[in-house]
Amino acid sequence: MLVRSGRRRAPAVAVHLVLALLALAFAAPLLWLFTASLDASAGARASVPRLTGAHFTAVLSWRSGGRPLWNGLLLCGGATALTVVSATLCAYPLSRYQLRFRRPLLYTLLLATGLPLTAIMVPVYGLFVRLDLIDSRVGTTVFLSATALPFAIWMTKNYLDGVPLELEEAAWTDGATPTRALRSVVLPLMAPGVAVVSTFVFVSLWGNFFVPFVLLLDPAKQPAAVGVLSYFGQRGMAAYGQLAAYSLVYTTPVVLLYLLVSRALGAGFSFAGAMRA
Repeated sequence: MLVRSGRRRAPAVAVHLVLALLALAFAAPLLWLFTASLDASAGARASVPRLTGAHFTAVLSWRSGGRPLWNGLLLCGGATALTVVSATLCAYPLSRYQLRFRRPLLYTLLLATGLPLTAIMVPVYGLFVRLDLIDSRVGTTVFLSATALPFAIWMTKNYLDGVPLELEEAAWTDGATPTRALRSVVLPLMAPGVAVVSTFVFVSLWGNFFVPFVLLLDPAKQPAAVGVLSYFGQRGMAAYGQLAAYSLVYTTPVVLLYLLVSRALGAGFSFAGAMRA
């Protein structure tokens, strides 16, 4: 019996050992971030840090860290709000009405989610030049919203499908207009879904480097995703301590957002599961 139990435990021990090694491999870069951000002589290799707060002091100045973070919040926050509103208005008829071209339109949206940005940036750049929108925060915000819109429509439609149509019909019977029913009945019921869509859109835009790098030429208008370039020099040289500190500061808004909407995220995923049932 002991031999059999030992044989049964051996595969489980091996699996846990492999998982522990994988977890260590993923945790090692995070450990380097924390140690290098506090190390006065930080380098590419992890070492026992000589504690200092100079790196955070440098990256938290307005020019180095404050302004890029503010620009990122403006761009991504504005694009997220525009995307969520547009996705809701687009997803509502797709969810509620049997339109003639509904299925081809949904397939087109699905195709649009897979288009690489590098394939469309050349014509987009030419369009921005022709419309004199290069270095425009508004133009960049609108384009960022457009890149996230297809995926947001798909997600929002799934949540709208889970809201019973009978509730809207009851509101219509009471004299509510379709717009009033959407605002007063549907949106409160799918609030967890809106939180999920908003979070995913914001996170995807927050990490977008390519679009603002191409469309915003003035360093004073570039977001934090582009500001990380300032810590890299020529021939592979980098200010590792400040780069690590900047990376931690850069991830803070995303972490805070997840913490703020964690309950809504859990409820939203439960809601999505209930829709499939």
